[in-house]
This record gives sequence, C-alpha cells and structure tokens, in this order.
Amino acid sequence: MNLPNKLTVSRAILAPLFLATMLITAIPYNYTISLLLFIAASLTDLFDGKIARKRGLVTTFGKFLDPIADKMLTTAALLGFMIILPTVCLKVQFAVITFITMFREFAVASVRLIAVSSEKKKVIPANIWGKLKTVSQMASIIFGLFAYSVMEFVSLSCTAEKIALVIFAALSWIAAVLGVISGFIYVFGSRELIDPSK
Repeated sequence: MNLPNKLTVSRAILAPLFLATMLITAIPYNYTISLLLFIAASLTDLFDGKIARKRGLVTTFGKFLDPIADKMLTTAALLGFMIILPTVCLKVQFAVITFITMFREFAVASVRLIAVSSEKKKVIPANIWGKLKTVSQMASIIFGLFAYSVMEFVSLSCTAEKIALVIFAALSWIAAVLGVISGFIYVFGSRELIDPSK
C-alpha cells in the first residue's frame, strides 16, 4: 500500500476514535482532544491527494476509498453533534442536516457502484463541488469543536455561546446545501452510466 492510501486508511481508522473522544465526557478535555483528532484526520485528506498526484501514485483503490473515508469522518462528527448539542431545536436541525448529508452520500455511492460495475468499469473521482462540500463540512465541524474546546477552558457568557451556536448552525447548513448541489451535479453528470434495464 502506498503512502497516500495509508493516509486515507488512517483517516477511516481515526473516525471512530474521534467520535469516542467527542462523546466520552469522562476523558479530561475530551472536546479539545476530539478537535485535534479531527484536524489530524482532515489533514490526511489534504495530503493524500496532493502526494498521490505529485508522485504519480493515483490508484483506483485510492479514488474509491478517499471519499468513503471522508464520509466516515464527517458522519461521525454529525452524529456526535446530534448528541452533545444543548437544545432540542439544534438537535432537530442536525438530525435534518445529517439526513440530507446521508441521503446525498448514499445517492452518490450508488452511482459510484453502478459506474464501477458497468461495462466501462469507470471509477468516478470526486469533482470540485464534492471537494467544496467536504471542505465546508470540515470547516463547520472544526468551528463547532473549537467552540466546545474553548468552553473547556473559559466560561462563555450566554450571549457568546448563543452566537457561537448560531454561526455553527449556519456553517453546517451551508455545507448541507453544497452537499445537495454537488450530489445533483455528480448524479446528473453520470446519468449516461445509469441503465435501469440492466
């Protein structure tokens, strides 16, 4: 296994570890640790593609696993926030955001499987919209984790906490909308590979 693929696999492995530290409040400074783990995992997403392209190490395995590892990490974070967010309103919002995100991911994954199973055996890499969706998701998650991390060290006023949560929710909705747009473009662009008669 080459280095970029090892980085991708490490991201998938870090996902459940990150979720565990996010949820187990008995761990001292658990939110700070989960923030650092998420940043580390996100950096593997930045470097695996760059290294693969620079060194000519792009593989079918990497193209297929990279977006899956992204989904594992971001889904873990969304599920974690559904549990730790302080109000029912925010929990419901994140339930909707998680549903939208998962619906999009299942649709795109289905197209990927159809494409790789077709006569052309085509592996479809992530497009620029998919990358924007991933970056926006990771940025919103990092912001949310950072806010929780700060609260482990300093006591925020109710107003400051509410502002942080509003910003976090807004960033999360932007990521969800980008997910819908990128998913539609992805499925529409692959329509010639979809043959319901087969």
